Amino acid sequence: MYTKILLCYDGSREGRLALREGARLAQITGARVILLAVVETGAGNALAQGADVGALAIQQADFGGILDEGHQRLSAMGLAPEVRMEFGDPVAKIASVATETGADLVVVGHHRQGLWTRWMSRSVAAGLADALGCSLLLAQKVVEDSDLFRDG
Repeated sequence: MYTKILLCYDGSREGRLALREGARLAQITGARVILLAVVETGAGNALAQGADVGALAIQQADFGGILDEGHQRLSAMGLAPEVRMEFGDPVAKIASVATETGADLVVVGHHRQGLWTRWMSRSVAAGLADALGCSLLLAQKVVEDSDLFRDG
């Protein structure tokens, strides 16, 4: 069913749920896994960081650690992910990597937002639904260790 799954990972609780659910789908389907973290570099993000020149380097190091953690988790589940870090707008970068790699499924965590936040900014998931040429999974299911680490 799926041959390449793009797992978008940010280290959050929601990201960990997405990682586990996407990993389980990869196990079931035998799909290749691409693990992606996107460091947002938009103008709003720069303002939020106080336009600190070193902030991007710190954020890059943080996401490097997050990707290492994700890689270790996936390897422990018997998967051999390709690991990528991209910089820019999350929707644009995820869509670009999905196209470039030929992903047929993109898995992202669902970050719940209040009405005000949803009204003020468009969610990444909504942007991806419009931008992707493949399936999108907003992961929310809790996948138990017994499902991930069993034989077969």
